[in-house]
Amino acid sequence: MPATRPPVRPVAQKLVAIPGTGSDADFVRRAFGPAAARCGLTLVALEPSTDLVDGHLRRLDEMAATSGPLVVGGVSIGAAIALAWALNHDCAGVWAALPAWSGDPAKAPGAAGAAATAAALARDGLETTIAAMAASSPPWLATELSRSWRALHPALGGHLTQAAQFHGPTMTEISTLSAPLAVTAAVDDPVHPLAVGRSWVRAAPRAVLNEVTLDEWGNDPSTLGLRCARGWQTLR
Repeated sequence: MPATRPPVRPVAQKLVAIPGTGSDADFVRRAFGPAAARCGLTLVALEPSTDLVDGHLRRLDEMAATSGPLVVGGVSIGAAIALAWALNHDCAGVWAALPAWSGDPAKAPGAAGAAATAAALARDGLETTIAAMAASSPPWLATELSRSWRALHPALGGHLTQAAQFHGPTMTEISTLSAPLAVTAAVDDPVHPLAVGRSWVRAAPRAVLNEVTLDEWGNDPSTLGLRCARGWQTLR
């Protein structure tokens, strides 16, 4: 009797990536586009909808229903949403750039910052809030957020509020992940602590961590995607 060959697993053809809070598809394209092209993947960069988290989850469901296995990923809360989706779906990998927290957001600097910015928008308006942000940020970050905040307004305040309340995947949940997880974390970013990236990698069955600095990814966003791609390729 001839030996039975194992079924051929479909090859992922798309990377669906989610922006961080206050960011948009424009940044995602710059962060993940070069890496997706290098890996032979078509990038689908999601724009945030009014219903921030559930909107992204619905889009991932829609893409998976028509595109076969996906590579999913994102930046900051986008990485956490992608990981949460991958925990309950068959996918080819997770590219997680700058994870900000796990589980309860109550003590997370990123969640506190999102809530504070939402409050400032409601109190002071968009342009005053942008001016205050720019005065305390590196020039590259001020330029990036000024662009994306204006593009997302007036939905921005709602996005920030929803993000601040988002419960990310817990370590117990991450330990059940079947897909390979490639994390890129910054060594000097208090909003996206290195310890969070390290904890995700320790918890996941198949995972790898690459590190960057704020200046590296700030001056060249594609560094985030390229580091994720490098890690993912070692795990396939």
